[in-house]
Amino acid sequence: MSDDRLIVAMDVPNAVQGLQLAEQLGDAVSFYKIGLGMLTGGGLALANELKHEMGKRIFLDMKLFDISATVEKAVRGLAQFDLDFLTVHGDPSVVEAAKQGAAGKDMKILAVTILTSLDRQDLDAALIKDGDVQDLVLERASHAFAAGADGVIASPHEAALIRALPEAAGRLIVTPGVRPAGADLGDQKRVATPASAIANGADHIVVGRPVWQAKDPSAAAQAILSEIKNT
Repeated sequence: MSDDRLIVAMDVPNAVQGLQLAEQLGDAVSFYKIGLGMLTGGGLALANELKHEMGKRIFLDMKLFDISATVEKAVRGLAQFDLDFLTVHGDPSVVEAAKQGAAGKDMKILAVTILTSLDRQDLDAALIKDGDVQDLVLERASHAFAAGADGVIASPHEAALIRALPEAAGRLIVTPGVRPAGADLGDQKRVATPASAIANGADHIVVGRPVWQAKDPSAAAQAILSEIKNT
């Protein structure tokens, strides 16, 4: 049985290449993330095929953010596809609306705290309030849990701190920004290795380019799975 703690991000251009990647990875990978960049390339169709034809779990990474009525309506529509995870921004009103839209379905609503591609300089440029990034992530995570989020998206650096929050009991922590030792960091700034992310309290790690850009994606995925096997 494959280890669904590894979620492979399908950041490829279109659904055709996504299916090719899934076929290459075979039974080794059971959980895939489909993001906004794939949406116009057949992302929802790919999600349906992977879920219902190949038995995979699906994390739809849309990072929804809008007025409450719009978020609720969008989530209700997406929930009909019986997918597993959906991301929204961690503002309490957004989380509450998303939970209402997902009512009666098994789809988990995950709140984005602070994107792993951002550091304090980026937050300053976006006029985000002063404070250490980790402190802001913890505050946003706590507010998202209070609003009903099933889990949060946070960098591996904050996973242990979030896991220690009383409100985090029974909630999911999903960590992007995971890179095997020696891998190119790409656009990520707050990163960790797969084993350290799991050890820090992450339930799932998200890995994209180190898998799908590898000469042998299956071998790359197997190496990550081996790393977290005994974690």
